[in-house]
Amino acid sequence: MLSQPIPYQGSKRRLAPAIAPHFPVPVATLYEPFAGSAAMSLFAARHGLADRFVIGDALVELAELWTEILKNPQAVADAYAARWADPDGYLAVRQRFNRTRDPFDLHYLLIRCVKNAVRFSSRGDFSQSADLRRRGVHPDRLRAALCQAHQLLTGRCEIRVGDWRQTTLDAAATDLVYLDPPYLGTTVGADRRYAQQLAQSELLAGLHSLQLRGVATLLSYDGHTGPGRLAQELPAELAGTRLLLDAGRSSQATLLGRDEITFESLYVFTNWRTS
Repeated sequence: MLSQPIPYQGSKRRLAPAIAPHFPVPVATLYEPFAGSAAMSLFAARHGLADRFVIGDALVELAELWTEILKNPQAVADAYAARWADPDGYLAVRQRFNRTRDPFDLHYLLIRCVKNAVRFSSRGDFSQSADLRRRGVHPDRLRAALCQAHQLLTGRCEIRVGDWRQTTLDAAATDLVYLDPPYLGTTVGADRRYAQQLAQSELLAGLHSLQLRGVATLLSYDGHTGPGRLAQELPAELAGTRLLLDAGRSSQATLLGRDEITFESLYVFTNWRTS
């Protein structure tokens, strides 16, 4: 299994082998507009599942971090090692990031925070606490992961920042769009945790646009942990195939002291491809 250059709660690193068999063949360009750790792009690059990649995110600093990984992974590794050297410096890094929006500070925060679970306040500030049980991945291990990601993607990957419908606007019938947006449970209600949420109506509008253009699409969206639902199923008129994938122990449930398995939905819309 590939090491993650950007550990991220909700990353599809473990689910990638179960998602990848649903890729259409061939794929000219794989679009991952809710990139986070870009687990599917890295998996696809390693296994030759696409010729080219477009990694996008609405979080500017995350897109900037990916740009730096492609440009100079050693500099990214050095920046992390410098922050990792001070185990008591987390709060200072968090305060500085909220003031300056330094992508290297964000990288350290994502790695060192509780369960790699990103949290932003209503004001847009990073608010998650440090995981006091660990210092974060060792700099040597992270350096290797950064260099591996660089080798897999450099020369055939474009980084984009912005709304996902804009960053996939040029996707064509020979391409694949993989979507891993914020789930409904983290978009409405009290548990809003990301820098930007996504209303289900906006998701459906974007899916309809992809359908009209005949762009094959895979969507990781809802599911359930234990007896609860994370979101409602998508409308049947979208005519996709819905699969439930075993995502293992729920990190969020673990934080609450429960031992539960999460099953995530994968919606397969490869039948949209035009001949």
